[in-house]
Amino acid sequence: MKVSMRASRIASCIGIVALMAGCANLDQMGTGGKTAVGAGAGAAVGAGLGALIGDSSKAAMIGAGIGAVAGGIVGYNWAGVKNDVEKSGASSLGVDVTEMPDGTLRVNIPSNVSFDTGKYALKPALLPVLDSVSRALVQHPELRAKSIGYTDSTGSATTNQTLSVNRARAVANYLTQQGVPASNLTAEGRGPSSPVADNGTAEGRAMNRRVELFLYAIQK
Repeated sequence: MKVSMRASRIASCIGIVALMAGCANLDQMGTGGKTAVGAGAGAAVGAGLGALIGDSSKAAMIGAGIGAVAGGIVGYNWAGVKNDVEKSGASSLGVDVTEMPDGTLRVNIPSNVSFDTGKYALKPALLPVLDSVSRALVQHPELRAKSIGYTDSTGSATTNQTLSVNRARAVANYLTQQGVPASNLTAEGRGPSSPVADNGTAEGRAMNRRVELFLYAIQK
């Protein structure tokens, strides 16, 4: 019975992934190659893949980083923006720039290069990276950005939530100071939720203390 149920589950997941791929192909044919992929669609594909590899809880997070976006996210050619951010010193600082399955560009900023422990004042070393992001947002007004702050699990829930909000806002406020319209930016704190590593180790806690900056284009 268990084998039969697992087989049925896998078949359903394959169907979900195939359906999403088919929809993307149809959209590409109708819009000259620009595929519109909503955050919910990306999460659905992630959930399907998660069931296939046996860890749907983590894989379902793929494509769901910024949550629902009014109008939906459209595919975007991130090559130029990604190259500029990486050239600003991102790699040497440990700032990871990744194109996500939902069509966004994630700039993952670790706390060791962005903030002192328990603080939310930006470190000078990070500013060239944020300058490159702000240039992209100014030069391409069709783009939007969402800053999301996270903490590790130590300390009180209230303290962590406040700190994550302040750190996310610090990043967004700096972009605004560089000329990015405030209306094109949002900030959110999620405290210790969605850890990417084990909070039981110092290394894991350091990875969980981060700001994820998502760049995206919305469907018009």
